[in-house]
This record gives sequence, structure tokens and C-alpha cells, in this order.
Amino acid sequence: MFREAMSKKAYIYIMASRSRTLYIGMTTELDGRISEHKLGLFAGFSRDYRCTRLVYYEIYDGPMAAITREKQLKGWRREKKLALIESLNPTWLDLAENLGKPVQPYKWKREELIALHEALQRAQQNAGPSTSLRYAQDDDR
Repeated sequence: MFREAMSKKAYIYIMASRSRTLYIGMTTELDGRISEHKLGLFAGFSRDYRCTRLVYYEIYDGPMAAITREKQLKGWRREKKLALIESLNPTWLDLAENLGKPVQPYKWKREELIALHEALQRAQQNAGPSTSLRYAQDDDR
């Protein structure tokens, strides 16, 4: 039974409002949690700021890894969070609309790649020399 709990899928997710206020959370039931956010079932930050659009998520093999990643993301500066979202969801689509459907690869436009590169450079400059921007796959080191 303990082994089953440890191998259960867990997710970190980022919800956003229309004005791009961000909420970061962790769950083992992504579909249900997103529905709760969209319906405003729980009082608190995400309901007060209408964070109802799923703009980013990651999947983990267990809750401990997801909790660790959630804490890491919450410690990041806003610029770095925005760069992470835009690296996989440059148009800020509501990803909840396609949960469970096959993922279509995004076809980058030249202007979008240039804008993303410039945004990453600005975020790096704003972070200062003591805080380096890294891609998500680098954070496990």
C-alpha cells in the first residue's frame, strides 16, 4: 500500500488570471483540482484573483518530488516564472481545454522565438549575477 502511494502521479501546476496573476499548486488529481479552481470552490488567493486558466504543469512519479518542485517554483522571481510558462506555452493558452487529448507540437514563429529569447535575456539581467536562470531540466542538479 505504501509503495502504491509513492508511485502515484503528482502534478505541479500554474494557474493564471487574465491579468497574468499567477498561482502555483500541487495535486495528485489534476483534472479535479483545475475544475475546483475554475468553479471558485475554495476561498483564498486563486479565487480572489480569478486564477482560472491552466497555463503550465509538470508530471511527477510521486507527491514528494512534486512538493519539492512546487516549493522551488514559488521561490523563483516572477520573471523566471513567466519565462518558464512562455517556454512551453508562449500564447498563454488555457491548457485545461486539452487535458487528456493528444498533444500537438507547437510550431514556433520566428518572431515568437526572438521575443522568447529577448524575454529570457531580460529576466537574466533582472535576476542579477547571483541568481542564474536555468531551464527546468537543469533544476535537478
